[in-house]
Amino acid sequence: MQTSPLMRTPFMLTLLQILIWNGSKKLAKIKLLTDSSVQLTPEEIKKYNVTIVPLTINIDGENYIDEVDISRTEFVEKMATSKELPSTSQPAIGKFVEVFKDLIADGSQVLAIMMAESLSGTVNAARQAVQILETDQITVIDCEYTDRAQGQQIIAAAADIEAGLSMDEIVAHVKEIQSKTYLKLVVVNLDNIIKGGRLGKTTGRIATLLNIKAILKMENGKLDIASKGRGQKTVTKFKNEVLETIKNTKDIVEIGLSHVAAKLEMEEFAEKIHEINPSVPVLVRETSSIVATHAGTGAFAVIFYTK
Repeated sequence: MQTSPLMRTPFMLTLLQILIWNGSKKLAKIKLLTDSSVQLTPEEIKKYNVTIVPLTINIDGENYIDEVDISRTEFVEKMATSKELPSTSQPAIGKFVEVFKDLIADGSQVLAIMMAESLSGTVNAARQAVQILETDQITVIDCEYTDRAQGQQIIAAAADIEAGLSMDEIVAHVKEIQSKTYLKLVVVNLDNIIKGGRLGKTTGRIATLLNIKAILKMENGKLDIASKGRGQKTVTKFKNEVLETIKNTKDIVEIGLSHVAAKLEMEEFAEKIHEINPSVPVLVRETSSIVATHAGTGAFAVIFYTK
């Protein structure tokens, strides 16, 4: 079919180009980015095409790029024999600039969902990179959590992208998920907390002698002590409370059981959860090196959110 002479005029051609450009801008692809504290399986990372900017880990003076130079299992093994408590450092601002530039080069938008600001300066490094680039193509948000809670937000955002939602709609949904998230962490060995100076030496020795276990909770982006007690009975009591909570909570989307060298214990706990609610998926997986360095061996977290 031939076009009319009017459609071939410079004015109409320019107007047509503008309409096409505006349409493509509205439909610009949204890409996802996060940091290496996130709990996502390799299959999920590939499926949702998630870009991960890794933190750096220092063990006895040697630096490792998280999940690149050292795996989670290798980190736990090295942490067990290290002379000093391993430390972590956020990605350089320049690294974010480099990665962001590459992601937006084709006109795409980027949604960066980063671990809680209270836990790391990573989210602020990402924000500063956006300021340097002076672009409105990148949206950076504080997920207010870490680990699987962060991963659950990424997965939900990926589904929203597939459904064609706008950036504003996706961000609003992620914020809603944050308000409906449960995250509690059990610290069964206080060695790392003591080494990190979070307890005085005298207090630390007493806590160790008394076999103190700490239950931490994360709400509104902050990590606080929920309760503490002596011995394994504290952990058993917590597990029973979790099972009761799951039993009485409707519309749980998914449960994450992240741990530090406690796979068998968490698999057994997952079986008990399935007995109560067989329809809810449960992911049991070693936590990131970033979380493990502070939580210590034997620690585990229970994470879920509701619709």
